[in-house]
Order: sequence, then structure tokens, then C-alpha cells
Amino acid sequence: MQNPFTLFRRSIFPSYLGIDIGTTSIKVIEVKKGRQMPEVVNYGFLESSGYLARANQALQTSSLKIFEADVVELLKTIIKEMGTSAKDVVASLPPFSVFTTMLDFPIMEASEVEKAIVYQAKQYVPLPLSEVAIDWIKVGEYDDDRGFKHQKILLISVPQEQIKKYRRIFQDAGLALRALEIESLSIARLFTGDPTPTIIVDIGSRSTNVIFMQDAVLTWNAQSDIAAASLTQAIASSLGINPLRAEELKKERGILGMGPNYELSTIMLPSVDAIISEVKKAQFSYGQQFPSAKKAERIVLTGGGANLLGIENYFEREFGIPVVKASPFLKFEHPQDIEPFIPELNPVMSVALGLGMKNFM
Repeated sequence: MQNPFTLFRRSIFPSYLGIDIGTTSIKVIEVKKGRQMPEVVNYGFLESSGYLARANQALQTSSLKIFEADVVELLKTIIKEMGTSAKDVVASLPPFSVFTTMLDFPIMEASEVEKAIVYQAKQYVPLPLSEVAIDWIKVGEYDDDRGFKHQKILLISVPQEQIKKYRRIFQDAGLALRALEIESLSIARLFTGDPTPTIIVDIGSRSTNVIFMQDAVLTWNAQSDIAAASLTQAIASSLGINPLRAEELKKERGILGMGPNYELSTIMLPSVDAIISEVKKAQFSYGQQFPSAKKAERIVLTGGGANLLGIENYFEREFGIPVVKASPFLKFEHPQDIEPFIPELNPVMSVALGLGMKNFM
């Protein structure tokens, strides 16, 4: 099946942009071919702080609304500040704008799988098929209790209207949208060649995406609306302070839970526990879908929420396996002058960097 989210044949550009439009921020990576790995030549990050004071100020929401005029202006601003001349874009779609489900088929020819998927999609996709773009990925095989081979297929569908909106946004911003893909695939690309069974927890501002990797392949993902903004809201409500100040305190002190930070930790921990509960629910569902899957050997945290001080140790105590922050810049050549900023940039820019690798795979 031709990938409906790819708007061009693969070609080589001098450089191009990986753009992640989140619920409250825009992240941009400019990438070109390096000597041995893709090379990051420029990057930009711009956050809309209005969402902290007003919930309706998010750039996009789980109701599939994306505020086109706001996004266009922010894109123009960030591109101007970066000073880049690159125009070709690969962009991500947030998990809440995408419908995914796992299908089970006997082993068969690809042409037969395609026919079967079209038939099955009618039963699972919540919109008429004429209104969505459909893609699918084979994510595994298994033998049933009678010895027959089966394959697991991840079905992906996106409303055509959402795709049209993204085309308009980038056109109005003076950019050329060349491809769209779901965030989960962008992040999964960063783990190419790494067979370690892994749970990736992408903690954004308004949503948390839980991705399961087996043998360097995305096998399943789940999404929750409990995310980093919940912690900010808890601080603001408990201390009676401005949400902007609450966000500053969250970033400064985290959940280290010692001395003057103890009270702040106790305020935030219920929200962190809620995120952990969502991850455990996803683990259970994954186990039901893939009973023969290997147990996760690590958890990798991405997204802005991964920079919360103390979160790695807290997750590790809860799950009993190693927990680390994502380090996608290891997959890229990059200017030495950004080296001091990489530890903080790593989780925030993961999706954009995954998009940046797309033409170099």
C-alpha cells in the first residue's frame, strides 16, 4: 500500500526541516547529510506560554482542533529567528489526532493483506473510509496454539481534514510540506538497530504517549490526556499562585523531595502517579495484545516532562527496571557549541529529531 502520509518520492535535499507542532510549542530541527550520520545544522524551539493561564490557548487539542493562524505566526517567527533558508518539511501528527488499532491476520501475501485491511478498517475506523487516510505496519508474527502462523498489523488512520489543515498551515507559513507521520513512528526511528525491549514514555504538556518497542520495531502505543500541565495546575491551585510562576517552580525544583523541595514534591506526586498509572494500564493492555512479547528491560522518557528533576529515579522505583532520558542527539552530528544544551534538548526535541532522520534511513 502506498503510504498516504508521504507527499513526495524520496529525494535528496541540501537540508530540510523536521517540525513537531505540539499542543503548546513548536520544535524545529534542520538536518542535512553529514559525513557519517545526519547532521543537525540548526534548531529552534518556541513555546506559547498563554496556555498556562488559559486552557483554550493550546495550539491544538485532543478535540482535533488546531489553531491555524496561531501556528502559522509561530512558524514564521521561529523560521525567521533560525535564519534558515530550508523550505522542505517533514512534520508530525500528534497521537490524539490519529486512530490506531491492532489487527490480527494469518500470514498471507502483501496484496491479500491490503485487501483484508480495507475490509477490516470499515469495522474499526470511526469515520467513513472516504474521510481518512490509511496506512499499516506489520509489527510482528506469532504461532497460535494450533501451530498456525499469524501476523500483527498496526492500522493507522488520520482524518483527511487534519491533513488538509497541515498543508494549509505550512503553505501559509511559506514552507513546503513533503511528508506527515505520527509522532510514535518518529520517536521509534531513533531506536533503529537497538533490539532492547523498551517502553518509551513521551510526556508532553497536554498528552502522554506510551510506545512499546520490540526488536527495534514499534509494536503498540497508547495515549493519555494526563501529562506535564497537570503538575503545573496542581502547584498553582495548591499554592494559589500564577500558573506562570507555578511552571517556573516545577522546572526549578522538580520532585527531588528534600528540604525546601519537599512540599512541592508532595503537591506534584499525585499527578506523576497518575501518569505512571496510565503507563501501567498500557503495559497491561500490551500484554493482552502480545502475550508472547519479551518483558521490557528499560523505560526511556521523552518530551518536556522528562526534564522534571527526579522523575527518572521515581519511575525506576515504581517499575523496577532502568529508566533513562532519551538521547537522540547521539544519532546525529552536530555543532559543538550546542553541546552544553543537549541534555535538556534531548527529550524535548526527540520527535523533531526522529523526523529529521526520515530521509536518511
